Amino acid sequence: MLGRQVTMLLKVIVAVAVLFVWHRSRDSSRGDGSNGDALSDSSGNGFRLEHIWAYDPEDVVSSCVDVSEEMRVSADEYVSMESGSEFVESWWAKTGARPFGHVFDLRSRSMDIQRLQDRDPVSMEKYIDFSLENPDLARTIELEWETAKIQVPDVRNRNTVLALALMSSNAYVRTPYTGDWRNLSSSWGHTGEEKFGWDKDGLRGHIFVNKITKVVVIAIKGTSSQGLFGSGEEDTITNDKINDNLLFSCCCARISYLWTTVCDCYMKSYTCDENCVEAELKRKDRYYAATLKLYKQVTEMYPDSAIWLTGHSLGGALAALLGRTYGVPAVTFEAPGELLPAKRLHLPLPPGLPDYEEAIWHFGHNADPIFMGTCNGASSSCSIGGYAMETACHSGQYCMYDVVNDKGWRVNLLNHRIHRVIDEVILEYGRPAKCQRAPTCIDCYNWKFVNKRRNRREESSSSIASSSQLTSSHSESETLTSTDAPEKTCIGRNWLGICTDYGV
Repeated sequence: MLGRQVTMLLKVIVAVAVLFVWHRSRDSSRGDGSNGDALSDSSGNGFRLEHIWAYDPEDVVSSCVDVSEEMRVSADEYVSMESGSEFVESWWAKTGARPFGHVFDLRSRSMDIQRLQDRDPVSMEKYIDFSLENPDLARTIELEWETAKIQVPDVRNRNTVLALALMSSNAYVRTPYTGDWRNLSSSWGHTGEEKFGWDKDGLRGHIFVNKITKVVVIAIKGTSSQGLFGSGEEDTITNDKINDNLLFSCCCARISYLWTTVCDCYMKSYTCDENCVEAELKRKDRYYAATLKLYKQVTEMYPDSAIWLTGHSLGGALAALLGRTYGVPAVTFEAPGELLPAKRLHLPLPPGLPDYEEAIWHFGHNADPIFMGTCNGASSSCSIGGYAMETACHSGQYCMYDVVNDKGWRVNLLNHRIHRVIDEVILEYGRPAKCQRAPTCIDCYNWKFVNKRRNRREESSSSIASSSQLTSSHSESETLTSTDAPEKTCIGRNWLGICTDYGV
């Protein structure tokens, strides 16, 4: 009797164990068990890399190449041959070893968002230009907003977060392919020598398309920097560094008199020309202006598709800025704080809507000094490398993995690399980090930003008012002297007959 009870108990234990293992494997395959809608199926109809977009800031030229099957094979062979090199080990994750031929699976969910009714790229650029030139007048304009239910990435699902991180990683991968690049800049008034092909110095975007669900994901390449972030190649370093220092510093990367600034907006100690910095951010050869071109050209290629944005580091910050501009979802990885440049660009924000309710999600971990906003100061790795990464504040939602307490990591710039984020953080955690409101913070609190344009208007108004008051006082004085003053008569003269005493 006792033996039978023991046998039954063992069977129950085994059954419970089997159910537990099955449930864990099911959750692992789905991420966190969320009820998101699958954007792929068993036939492989997921997201594939369809286009690579490149931007040359020197000539303000953008070009695009379609990723053919021939290119997929040759590019993946190139990456395979380069496996083990510093470049591949630094940027491409162990998962998904075919960056050009991989099919990505994503899940979506519905979300109510507020966005501008008129999101036409041409109209948006005109509004941004106007708001930079006339920020005070722009605040008085009542923009028309709408509430829309759209499909967004299901960031509660681990596989979705992993796929977007791999897409961000994909944007770093180079290819020797120099074939059929198309000119996309003719409508921008470009006149000059056409130079198309793989441009080493500029912004890049990898465009992934799901033709079944009509969703396009744009992955924007982040910072490449030899010796700092670990790319191992001199790939886009020069312009990446300029844009990093412009976007994420308080004033043109003015750290001390020893630094060469990226713009001439510094006035004096901890004082900066606000209008000057804003104008620099919107210059046509800067990366934010390039992302506007990228978005415009992708929407022209896929007018009926939804657009999602992603990116790592600088690419993530640009994705968030672009997402806020057009009201489209953006998921970033280890992005520096981009709230300061968003304010400087006067990007539209729905009235009454907190920025943490936007469809922007920032994933990162607390052992990355760039994501945490602590990679600054004279002795920091960023400063030693010539980077002024002074911002810490993010818009949207904040999704942080606590690797310091969970894994015992120490804060180190090497933890910023995308491959480490994928292989040692996202894959090792059973669920994505919980997304919540970003912590309250203030960037550049010890700086004074001078609005020269507003000061000139105030001084001009004050001068006109003072001149008017002086003219009025002078006129009143003349009027009193000429009309109100009583006429005097002589009441006494000296022996020569000259009047010496006057009276009324």
